[in-house]
Amino acid sequence: MNRKQSEDLYKKACELMPGGVSSPVRAFGSVGGTPIYYKSAQGSRFKDEDGNQYVDYCMSWGPLILGHAHPAVVEAVERAAQDGLSYGACCRKEVDLAELLLLAFERMEQVRFVNSGTEAVMTAIRLARGVTGRTKILKFVGGYHGHSDSLLVRAGSGLVTFGTSSSQGVPDAFVAETVVCPLDSQEALEKAFLSCGNDLAAAIVEPLPANNGLLEQRPEWLRALRRLTADHGALLIFDEVISGFRLRFGGYGDMLGIDADLITLGKIIGGGMPVGAVAGSRELMESLAPLGGVYQAGTLSGNPVSLAAGIATLELLSDEKVYEQLEVLGRSLDAALEKAAGDIPYLKWRRLGSVFWFHLAAGDVPRSAEQIRPESAERYNRIHKKLLDRGIYLAPSAYEVAFLSAAHTREEVETLAGELATQLKEAVS
Repeated sequence: MNRKQSEDLYKKACELMPGGVSSPVRAFGSVGGTPIYYKSAQGSRFKDEDGNQYVDYCMSWGPLILGHAHPAVVEAVERAAQDGLSYGACCRKEVDLAELLLLAFERMEQVRFVNSGTEAVMTAIRLARGVTGRTKILKFVGGYHGHSDSLLVRAGSGLVTFGTSSSQGVPDAFVAETVVCPLDSQEALEKAFLSCGNDLAAAIVEPLPANNGLLEQRPEWLRALRRLTADHGALLIFDEVISGFRLRFGGYGDMLGIDADLITLGKIIGGGMPVGAVAGSRELMESLAPLGGVYQAGTLSGNPVSLAAGIATLELLSDEKVYEQLEVLGRSLDAALEKAAGDIPYLKWRRLGSVFWFHLAAGDVPRSAEQIRPESAERYNRIHKKLLDRGIYLAPSAYEVAFLSAAHTREEVETLAGELATQLKEAVS
């Protein structure tokens, strides 16, 4: 494919912005080449600035479960924009979206809107520290919860892609307040709480870790984490920024029957626009200002245009038929991959609902960051550009998951499976 416009734009962007990107994971450093510049998108596909068309499996990193520019979402945004882009004040849409969220998370009683998943997690951590009077938090190796300082300790996602597990600019004092434990290890979990459980304000985890591979956790391990936090007076925070509304109308933790104290949300609840949220019990949430002493604020929090996109998206998702459709599509992907894999022993994947991840190495698909094999990333990096040339857009990182939307088709996922197998075979030969 001719990508001259994208290449020229990237060259210019590198003069104007650090690394030429607004978020490091968008760079193509690990897969080679230069970023693709989107020009327009509809349904499951987008066109770049050179007019090339691609099937998109990144889908804005997860929010677009209905596909790009879904008509109902676009219409809701257009109507809202005509009434004003920003108020910095209360509006009816805050109440409407709050009702939808709390309908989906029945055990949660109140919600605070922010602008992103990162802000939601920052707020949840501050709230946990405020209500417990403790300062330490527990996170897990490879877990990425946004780019706030204390959570970039041994984090995943883009940090792994760039060969580091932390970030410069994070003070040692912040690092000292973060306890890190491996996923999927009962023994390590017990030791962590034995060592410092009574000093922990909270433990934070994605119940379905999807920021450093799709590391599905055993329900027994998550239940042990719930028990240990309760026994030691620490809060359990489920980061459902990716998993919230991805597999069902609600949360993945609820699907497993595991109650968190606080839940952080983002991505899908904004329908493609920037929205984040924290949800919890009335007792916990009323510790936030203006009722309590834990301060959080934001000029654009509860933005009417963003909330309109979220409301339109969740109203469509409240009909479980969307999730049924996505599961059927996911099974078609599984069947196509099984057929295409043939004698390729390292074509492995994990799929839950409409989120999937390739681990291109022999053996079981990992459940912890330490189990991810380096050859998986090496193979992914070798074939990424070849798939792009065939109109298939996957995230420019082997550690990132992929997403199906209601706009994808069986033919598209079958093509993905066939091309993936073909390119893997050619890369080896």
